[in-house]
Amino acid sequence: MTVHESLLPPGWPRPKGYANGIAASGRTIYTAGVIGWDEHERIVGDDLAGQFAQVLRNTVAILAEAGAGPEHIVRMTCYVTDRDAYVASLAAIGAAWRDIIGKHYPAMAVVAVAALVERDAKVEIETTAVVPA
Repeated sequence: MTVHESLLPPGWPRPKGYANGIAASGRTIYTAGVIGWDEHERIVGDDLAGQFAQVLRNTVAILAEAGAGPEHIVRMTCYVTDRDAYVASLAAIGAAWRDIIGKHYPAMAVVAVAALVERDAKVEIETTAVVPA
C-alpha cells in the first residue's frame, strides 16, 4: 500500500519507473548524495548498474535509521557520469529497483554530469522521503 498520492494529470500517459509528482505530508527525511560504496567507503564495482544497486541499498539503510522505508520515498535526483551507460543499464537498474525498492515509483530526475567528487563513482543519488504523521 502506498502512503502518498501519485499525481497524474488527466490525459497524460502513465510514466514508466517514476511518478510525475507525489503529494505527501508528514515528517520529511533527506539524504545526502549517496554513492555506491560499502560501509568501508570502497566503491563496489566499476559498472553503473552495480553501483546504482549499492546506492539503493545504502539509501534504504539510511532511511531505516529514521524509521522510514522505500515506500516513503517521494523524490530522487540521480546524477550519472555517463548517459549512454545509464540507458544501456536500464534493464539491470530496473531489476535492482524492483528487488530493493519494490513497486514504489517516486518523482525522479536523472542528470548527466561531467564527474562526481568521488573519482570512481558513476552515480550519486539524493533522496527525499516523507513518513506520515
